[in-house]
Amino acid sequence: MSSSDYEIRQFREEDRERIIEIFNYYITESYAAYPSEKVEPEFFDQLMHGSHSFYVAEHEGRVVGFAFLKPYLPIATFRTTATVTYFIDPVHRRSGLGTHILRTLESDAKERGIHTLLAHISSRNEESVNFHKKNGFSECGRFPEIGMKFGERFDVIWVVKKLDS
Repeated sequence: MSSSDYEIRQFREEDRERIIEIFNYYITESYAAYPSEKVEPEFFDQLMHGSHSFYVAEHEGRVVGFAFLKPYLPIATFRTTATVTYFIDPVHRRSGLGTHILRTLESDAKERGIHTLLAHISSRNEESVNFHKKNGFSECGRFPEIGMKFGERFDVIWVVKKLDS
């Protein structure tokens, strides 16, 4: 599959359950999602709260990923800084979809006058750390051993990318 096999579109209410299904996979199977127990569909409201935009990726009519852009802080001083978050159905990883979704978020961010993107990643999620480095992010901070999941401590790594004007 290539990134052209996917349609990126705005979230619709009927996507909620599938988004939570994808998110719950990462809760139980990895360090990518921080909660230690599966979440209910109502948790989606917390994910979406304050988002600039919320996208889903579809393949053959099925939601296979989601992504959102949120203000870093709800303070005017930081209005040109946003955080990015994305989760891809594991069957569709390494297909170019992650990069395609990131480019969509970057384009959206530029249209909103955002200059800086941030992401936070578990230190035990090497695939995500490498993905972000490959896509122009660099480490800008690390909080040592602040997370605990599966009985193991992990760091939270912050990465940053400056967008061209």
